[in-house]
Amino acid sequence: MTEPTPIGHGGRLIIDLAALRANWRILARAAECPETAAVIKADAYGCGIARAAPALWAEGCRTFFVAHLSEALTAREAVPEAAIYVLNGFPPGRAPAYRGAGLRPVLGSREEIAEWAAANRAEGVTRPAALHVDTGMNRLGLSVPEGLALAGDPVVAEAGIDLLMSHLVSAEVAHDPLTDHQAAEFARVRAAYPGLRASLANSSGDFLPSCRADLARPGYALYGGNPRPGRDNPMRPVVRLEAGILQIREVAAGETAGYNARWTAPGRRRLATLSIGYADGYPRSSTGRGEAVVGGVRCPFAGNVSMDLIILDVTEAPDEALVRGAPATLIGDGLDLDAVGRNAGTIGYEILTNLGRRYERVYRD
Repeated sequence: MTEPTPIGHGGRLIIDLAALRANWRILARAAECPETAAVIKADAYGCGIARAAPALWAEGCRTFFVAHLSEALTAREAVPEAAIYVLNGFPPGRAPAYRGAGLRPVLGSREEIAEWAAANRAEGVTRPAALHVDTGMNRLGLSVPEGLALAGDPVVAEAGIDLLMSHLVSAEVAHDPLTDHQAAEFARVRAAYPGLRASLANSSGDFLPSCRADLARPGYALYGGNPRPGRDNPMRPVVRLEAGILQIREVAAGETAGYNARWTAPGRRRLATLSIGYADGYPRSSTGRGEAVVGGVRCPFAGNVSMDLIILDVTEAPDEALVRGAPATLIGDGLDLDAVGRNAGTIGYEILTNLGRRYERVYRD
């Protein structure tokens, strides 16, 4: 493998599309569903819809889920023939925009269903949509009683409903009774819509037999996140984040580093300043807990994460790794998404979806 080129200002985000495709295959096998879709909302969890969606399409994925119309339009350009569902329904009066791009709203209220059905009647063409029934999240969707009451109503056919779905609350938590309750409630609603395709499993739900249906829709795990916290991660890492070293300095015992002097050198230490900060999506809450890998050695953050810079204590790192432009790894080399999330007091999802716009992006396949 060739030596990495020096990193200039900002970070270098390396996205492994081959790993993304492999993860989709792993999840498709685990789900044991007739079809496995891909959730590519939040710009494919920060990896880029324009590159991630075609890679997944080439692997055999034919159905995609996004959250917003803007994401759906980007996805439509990337995968022109795909079925694209918009999870957040559609705002009033926006049905023409959805229909013009061949998008499928996920309908979660009587009002949305009626408006989509009316658009179908007005155009004389029944365009498909999904029906969302809430089984415990209390966020979006019809209640279970509402979903049961709607079964058999002509508006279901008029709205072109081709998929019934719900969303799991805590599938990543082993043996959570709420997951069993949701699966049972969803089964009740599903029985009222015979012949309609159904979808319940998210990334973690793919590994739960009780959540299997006709269509699995993994998201986070596609991008390398662990769908089974506390157990070995079956997914391949997709994202690697590196930042270049701008400067090395030595400080004496008692000297401080960073804003508000939050860090004090316990002895003579060697510090490296990285060209990355919270403006790049790296959480300021990592202060005091964050780490980066330099020359194979984990090095702790020294002081506050600032807008454009992070200081590392690299005293234990090898001398040959401490040169201007050399990389420090902030995601990768044993620092996986979930570990970085824990160090920031958050979750790997937030780390992924905040990946910054200033990074040099390198795609590998």
